Amino acid sequence: MKPIALAVAGVAVAIAASATAEPLKIRIGWSTTPAHVTPILTEIPKDVYKHWGRSYVVEPVFMQGTGAMLPALASEEAELVGYSYQTHASAVITGKLDVRAVGGVLGSKPPNSDEAFWVKKASNINRIEDLKGKTIAVNSRGSGVDTAQRKMLRNHGLVDGKDYNVVEVRFAAMMATLDADKVDMAFLVLPFTLQAEKNPALKKLFTTRQAMGPTETAIWGAKTNVIAKNRPAFVDFFEDNIRARTWLYDPKNHEAAVKIVAKLTKQPEENLRGWLFTERDTYRAKDCMIDVKLLQSNIDDLVKEGLLPSSIEVAKYTDLSMVEEAKKRLGM
Repeated sequence: MKPIALAVAGVAVAIAASATAEPLKIRIGWSTTPAHVTPILTEIPKDVYKHWGRSYVVEPVFMQGTGAMLPALASEEAELVGYSYQTHASAVITGKLDVRAVGGVLGSKPPNSDEAFWVKKASNINRIEDLKGKTIAVNSRGSGVDTAQRKMLRNHGLVDGKDYNVVEVRFAAMMATLDADKVDMAFLVLPFTLQAEKNPALKKLFTTRQAMGPTETAIWGAKTNVIAKNRPAFVDFFEDNIRARTWLYDPKNHEAAVKIVAKLTKQPEENLRGWLFTERDTYRAKDCMIDVKLLQSNIDDLVKEGLLPSSIEVAKYTDLSMVEEAKKRLGM
C-alpha cells in the first residue's frame, strides 16, 4: 500500500475508534438535593444538552457529607466532588493532594435563602449559650454545616466535644430527629426550612450566614491528574452544566423542574412550587463560576477561628479555565 493510502487508512481507523469510544463516566459526589443539582442533571431533558452521551455522562454518587468526599477524591472513586471550602483546604494541607477547585456548586449569598439551625420552642434554648450540654445534629463532620455550628458556638464560649455533643444525621432525617427529641438542635435545608417556618413548635436559632457570613459553601474539586486526563470531556460537561442551570432557572420550565425534584426527593410538588430555582432558593452561580476572593476569605476565617491549622493560596488551587472555555463556547 502506498504511503498516502496508508495515511488515509490510519485516519479512517482513528475516526472509527473515536466514534465508538465510550463517553467518560464522570462520577460526582453530592450530599443533598436540590441544593446540589448533580442528581437533577440526569433527569433534565437530554435535548437541553449538546455533549451528554457523546463525550461524557454523569453518575451521581451520594455521600453523607463533604467529610466523606475527600477519601473518594483521593482514591479516584469520583472524578468530581461537591465539597466544602474547609474540605478543599484540608485536601491540600492535611491530605497533601494536588487538587483544584474547578466550578461552583452552591453558596450562601444575599438575597438568596440562608439556611439555619432549628430548635424546639419547648426546649428553652433561647441563646447560643443554652446549647451547653446539648446534642447537635450535623450531616457530616468536616462539612460546611459542621464548620458553621463550631464557629458560632466557639464564638459564644462553647467548645465541641467539651461543652456539647455532635451527631451525624442525614439531611432528609433532620426534621424527624429533632421532632423525636433525639437531638436538641438540627440543621434544616430547603424545603424543610420552609416547613419549619410554618411549625409553631419550632424556632430558628441562627443561620449559616450569621455564623460565617457569605460563603462559597460547596465547590467542585478534582485532582489535577484527573483533570489533565479528561479535560476535553470536563469542558463539555461544564458547557452542558451551564445549559442545565439556564434551563432550571427559566420560569417557563418551573413546573417541569418541580416534577423532577419531587420525584428525586419524594417531596410533594406543593412543597417545591414557587421557590425552587428562584432567589428564594439556595444560591448557585448560573455560569458555574467561583468567587475566588470570597473563597480565600472563607478559608482565612477558619484559620482565624482555629478551625484550620493554616491557610492556602486559593488561586493556586483553583482552575476555572474549563468553565471559562465553556462560557466562551456559549458566547458568555
